[in-house]
Amino acid sequence: MSKPKASFSCSNCSYKSIKWLGCCPDCNEWNTFVESRLASPSSSMATSGVSEGTCTSMTPLQSIKHTSQKRMLTNIHEWDRVMGGGIMPSSLIILTGDPGIGKSTLLLQISDNLAQEYKVYYFSTEESLQQILQRANRLKCTSERLLCSDQANVETIIATTQQDKPDILIIDSIQNCYVTNAHSAPGSISQLREITFQLMRLAKEHNITVIVSGHITKEGVMAGPKTLEHMVDAVFYLQAEDRWQTRVLRAVKNRFGTINELGFFHMHEDGLQEEPNINKHLLSDHTHSPGSVLVSVIEGSRPLLLELQALTIESKLGIPQRVVSGLDHKQVVLIAAILQKYLFIKLNVHDIFFKVSGGVKIKGSSTDVGIALALLSSYFQQPVPEKSMALGEISLTGSIKPVSHINILIKEAQKFGIEQFIVAKNQKIEKTSSTTIVRRFSTVYDLLSLFAA
Repeated sequence: MSKPKASFSCSNCSYKSIKWLGCCPDCNEWNTFVESRLASPSSSMATSGVSEGTCTSMTPLQSIKHTSQKRMLTNIHEWDRVMGGGIMPSSLIILTGDPGIGKSTLLLQISDNLAQEYKVYYFSTEESLQQILQRANRLKCTSERLLCSDQANVETIIATTQQDKPDILIIDSIQNCYVTNAHSAPGSISQLREITFQLMRLAKEHNITVIVSGHITKEGVMAGPKTLEHMVDAVFYLQAEDRWQTRVLRAVKNRFGTINELGFFHMHEDGLQEEPNINKHLLSDHTHSPGSVLVSVIEGSRPLLLELQALTIESKLGIPQRVVSGLDHKQVVLIAAILQKYLFIKLNVHDIFFKVSGGVKIKGSSTDVGIALALLSSYFQQPVPEKSMALGEISLTGSIKPVSHINILIKEAQKFGIEQFIVAKNQKIEKTSSTTIVRRFSTVYDLLSLFAA
């Protein structure tokens, strides 16, 4: 009989190698390779070429019984919006974020609301029952139908759930759960993978919705192997804004909804409260000064009004600095290159500091004109027209192109007193009010007319 073959696999990304490696070439993690021995096939199996197993019956696609699934609503509208219109039954969801960001607070509030209509089991692996009670009293979570436990053993949690069959199972958090007779510590990569797989089978086979919280690493990504994100149905990040007590709920994966929706909450003494009028906060500190320009973007189904801030200063270094926050670094560098090419402004010898006020991260090319105006405004030290907003895309040839959803963006901006809109010459706009001024531009050269000579 031949000897068992040895192989090494990365416990973080499952990359395989015939020899041990210190650093995984796929995910660049260190000391993640573990040895596994593959038993040689028996002589009978080797000759027949058939593996052991049982047969399963196949079902024609059109013969599958269709049952409409009603989404579970928490009546926390910001949460329900990010979920895609509510929680999908039989799904496995992970909520992650920084320590102390409010994950446990949000989950307990959601559990209390769901318990009004559904049978909810809440397992806290981080707090005792007394601590859960203190948190519930502070949050005014008083539902008698919410059942709690501080059990952390996964086998016990699953056995209890299979026996009682609740509608929703919530575990806070998955890193503190453990498997009996495991050879690794709780929270290790191998245990997280095994626990997630068991919870996934529990959700699919017993029609139980499972929501778990998780930790993140110092790099800001979900702790555990990358395969966790592939195994679950949805991954949501709860993030903090720098200045306010505002929390942003963002989807990075959602099989049952869009990942572009954002939910905004404000941390109060009695828990996280919804912030439906987030634009009021985003514009609260806006000042009409050089380098400041207002833009608007669509995030999911809602328009966000944001302030772009630019600072250009002659560099004292051999290689000028480019410090960008809230935007793609390459997008700002590209707009600066277009301005230098067609307007002969030597931004290549200037340090550029650029940020999106409010700590929001945005994507897309609809902010190109806003970026260009912010850079020009700081360079000339002249503010753009007061109560104005820039909406447009800039091509590599320097021409300004129209953007989509322009009417939604204008309608939202008008609620906050924005009167002037800087758009592309061929931008199609529905009829606006008599006080609205639409200024149309063809190229970046035309933008110079906004600044006095």
